Amino acid sequence: MTEPVPVSHPVDETDADTARFYRGVLETLNASSLPYLIGGAYAFNRHTDVNRPTRDLDIFIRRADFDRIGEALRAAGYQCELTYPHWLGKVHHQEVYIDLIFSSGNAIAEVDDAWFEHASPGEVLGVPVKICPAEEMIWSKAFIMEKERFDGADIAHLIRARGHLLDWPRMFRRFEPHWRVLLSHLVLFGFVYPAHRDIVPAAIMDELIERLHKETHSEPPDSSLCLGTLLSREQYLNDIRREGLQDGRIAPVGKMTPEDTEQWTRAISDDHDPD
Repeated sequence: MTEPVPVSHPVDETDADTARFYRGVLETLNASSLPYLIGGAYAFNRHTDVNRPTRDLDIFIRRADFDRIGEALRAAGYQCELTYPHWLGKVHHQEVYIDLIFSSGNAIAEVDDAWFEHASPGEVLGVPVKICPAEEMIWSKAFIMEKERFDGADIAHLIRARGHLLDWPRMFRRFEPHWRVLLSHLVLFGFVYPAHRDIVPAAIMDELIERLHKETHSEPPDSSLCLGTLLSREQYLNDIRREGLQDGRIAPVGKMTPEDTEQWTRAISDDHDPD
């Protein structure tokens, strides 16, 4: 378990009504002994000491716990809905909301027991909480490469701040079989912070580069698969819809159903990914 970095939380600067909403939800979950983790900007600030504002509170949970958490929150007077069955729900209070996240938008980074086993203690608005591990944050953020949002800078900051404490073998395993995504971010890290490139263990880079070498000198697969949809829900739709390539998000390659992807696509025009 990594040691927490004592920094301020952006929630401390929010308006009083929103703060009461956040605190009430957290206290309800604690009183019900329901497991959850704090992620998003609050966890990012905690791990990196980079303070930035955020538009909402991100709570990470197991999918199996969603129904119980929803019941507890509704009993306390909150509105709770399963917004996207493949990755999140929301708790509403007037114009403010909290995301209840149990996976990533591409359904890859599913919250499991290891998230909780490696979480660190923290506090939000005076309420004791657990903070998402940096390894899982890097894993889930690594696939966010939308036209309007790229989380590569977050990953670089997390590696620079926590790289000496990261469980690199565990994080490496998280990226299987999408190891090229990890390699791309580690290459960029060395570009962004050349004086800190030794933070990334040489054994990790050697293994990834060896894999790349083997793939480069082997025949490409006979497949019409497009994995770009794991990185952006919008920018590879032409490949799927017009060129007929196989959507890498859909089972058996991915973890989503056609209904999941269709709902997620319809929401492009009026929805934005959480932190």
